[in-house]
Amino acid sequence: MSGSTVVVVGGGYAGVMAANRLRQRVDVSVILINSRPTFVQRVRLQQLVGGSHDAVIDYREVLGEGVRLVVDTVDRIDAAGRRVTLASGGTVGYDYLIYAVGSGSADPSVPGAAEFGYPIASLEEAQRLRSALQATPATAPVTVVGAGPTGIEIAAELAELGRTVTLVCGPVLNPYLHLRGRRSVAKRLAKLGVTVLQGADARATGVTPDAVRLSGGRRLPSQVTVWTVGFGVPDLAVRSGLSTDAVGRLLTDETLTSVDDVRIVAAGDSAAPSDLPFRMSGQAAFHLGAHAADTVLSRIAGGQPAPISLGFAGQCISLGRRAGIFQFAHPNDIAKGFHIAGRPGAKLKEFANQIGLKHLTTEARKPGSHTWTKDDKRRQLLRAKRGETLASERAS
Repeated sequence: MSGSTVVVVGGGYAGVMAANRLRQRVDVSVILINSRPTFVQRVRLQQLVGGSHDAVIDYREVLGEGVRLVVDTVDRIDAAGRRVTLASGGTVGYDYLIYAVGSGSADPSVPGAAEFGYPIASLEEAQRLRSALQATPATAPVTVVGAGPTGIEIAAELAELGRTVTLVCGPVLNPYLHLRGRRSVAKRLAKLGVTVLQGADARATGVTPDAVRLSGGRRLPSQVTVWTVGFGVPDLAVRSGLSTDAVGRLLTDETLTSVDDVRIVAAGDSAAPSDLPFRMSGQAAFHLGAHAADTVLSRIAGGQPAPISLGFAGQCISLGRRAGIFQFAHPNDIAKGFHIAGRPGAKLKEFANQIGLKHLTTEARKPGSHTWTKDDKRRQLLRAKRGETLASERAS
């Protein structure tokens, strides 16, 4: 096929990587649709709240020449008609579509969390939190609910600025980390003055304008409550009648192709290949975006797309501006017993942030150049999942 038009829905890490990589063919027109005119460095949103970075850059710095940027929101994907409907009322046709809508804050089920909690998964949410903090006395108690990377980072960022911060972890502080890494993070948080609550009694059960209620019955005073529990995905696939997993991620095969339509390919946090999605992260987004583009280019050329193989390096967490941790992991994303912390950890975190942008700008200059680590153990997971499915079918 020649003269193909590929629409990329979503201008985050995965979407930009995919759009840039598609330019390997001069006969492919690439349209990137995104709701805002600037690229958001999501990994720096805690810095935006703290005032050390604005977390946005111009798309001209990360998009390759020839990629057409449409600032709008996709309301619906018409798979049968091969077009998308925009919030502005227009439509855009496509030959192939890459679904890279990313992730955001999960809808909280805890009473009061939606009304009185401040999520921080998007630019607008981070700006709202910053405004709320600026309007609050510096001595006012701040509570961060959720102790994954986002919760840890914002708690450390605010504590380093002199805020009185309590981090409500639930059962454990960042379950991803190896025990040694977890101890290192806890030590740094304690040095910053963060009160860390974890265990059976440290689960938020309610949020009010001035407090957080915990499962143990405690009422924790809180003038500003930052809510970082879980991630959700936009419901565009559901609204468009496409198959999704329980969270709403687009169900695909191992080539990242939708199980409903070979002309729709997913990338990033919104993809659920074989209903076994990768960990939501910028690290995965770059590689999934590149693979999604490769799948589309293979189909345009009449070839057979390859299955995804993605190995992880670990997890980077900032602990304020002067410390951080790099938790090393096996390629299958299980943490190792080795980590780098302190000032070197902060430098590695900053390097990871910078190298992420470099992945995009390098692909913009030289489409097809991005490479990544593979992991063969995913095959074992797939075999195990299929075995469980067969066993359940026999039992029924």
